[in-house]
Amino acid sequence: MSKWFVLFRKEWMEMTRNYKIIWIPLTFMLLGLMQPVTSYYMPEIMKNATNLPKGAVIKIPLPSSGEVLAQTLGQLNQMGILILVLAFMGIVSTERRSGMIKAILVKPVHYMSYITAKWLSAILLSLMAVFLGMLAAWYYTNLLIGDFAFVKLIQGTGLYFYWILFIVTVTVFLSSQLKSSGLVAAFALLLSIILSLLTSLLEKWMEWSPAMLTSAASESFTNGKVEGPLYLPLTVTVVLVFILLYLAASRASFRKIK
Repeated sequence: MSKWFVLFRKEWMEMTRNYKIIWIPLTFMLLGLMQPVTSYYMPEIMKNATNLPKGAVIKIPLPSSGEVLAQTLGQLNQMGILILVLAFMGIVSTERRSGMIKAILVKPVHYMSYITAKWLSAILLSLMAVFLGMLAAWYYTNLLIGDFAFVKLIQGTGLYFYWILFIVTVTVFLSSQLKSSGLVAAFALLLSIILSLLTSLLEKWMEWSPAMLTSAASESFTNGKVEGPLYLPLTVTVVLVFILLYLAASRASFRKIK
């Protein structure tokens, strides 16, 4: 276990040197606060951005607090996933390409410890970024739109994070299999886009999809409860995460490095 903590600490030191622990959460916070601010000032923005006749009035209904937070999830589901995939696309592949991974595994270090230390560091940073982003959105939503219970914020954000957990795990898995970081990012983003599209278009047949959790989180914000499928996509997501981690740390992956 002490060897695992050494590897885990190494990952945090690298993310500190690369300023990932600073710029990733700050970017998510910026994305989070943009939605409530934009929603509140949208009438003024439209008034100043369009050439309307004198005396014309633009009436845009102010969305509810839950709707604003659900729209924030939409922002994170686009730009946020892109940021995380680009941030972690080389988490293993870069060390494979440089040969550093061989120097690490020469020591009595199990490949499972190596992969899980990297995976958990990426998950914790992603969790911090998503939570801070939604916290910024919640603060400005309460300030500009209306009150929203903090407990409900935690519930909705927690559901959404399972989707982030899946995407980050896919990225780590692909990074363990491919030497090209660009291909890792391309495949991870393509998978997230295809899965999201199929889930929205074939909702009846895709109730198991991890992408259903984004809809569940949005419903939690707007309706206060989840009316669609929840436990099935949650279970499938957790199972897929364990499978991908196992495959990433399998003997086949180890042989590729050797």
